[in-house]
Amino acid sequence: MPQDITLAGRRILVVEDEFLVAEYLGEILRSAGADVLGPVGRVAEALEFLRGNPGPLDAVVLDVNLHGQPSFPIADELIRLGVRFVFTTGYDSGAIDAAYRAYPRCEKPFREEALLAALAPAPA
Repeated sequence: MPQDITLAGRRILVVEDEFLVAEYLGEILRSAGADVLGPVGRVAEALEFLRGNPGPLDAVVLDVNLHGQPSFPIADELIRLGVRFVFTTGYDSGAIDAAYRAYPRCEKPFREEALLAALAPAPA
């Protein structure tokens, strides 16, 4: 883990439909000090979680494709809630709808430093 990036005390939800990828993401985030929630692997489940989640949510790692469905409705809800998120995908930027290309994206396989940097708190 990069020594200068910490996610200590941050609650981060993993929205990923591939179990091994979700586990790997969880390991990366926990090693940086995050409290990892999930994984959640379906669009409807993620939306239900977001709408009924008690307590603060600091960020979300959001796979672009969940069981063949685009995760853009989840992104819309995160935008509405003001929750930071980073898209993850095994595809290039063309896999992300033009309306969402300004949001951070990490390609699989992950560069740990890039993922953590995208989720780190903004400097005060």
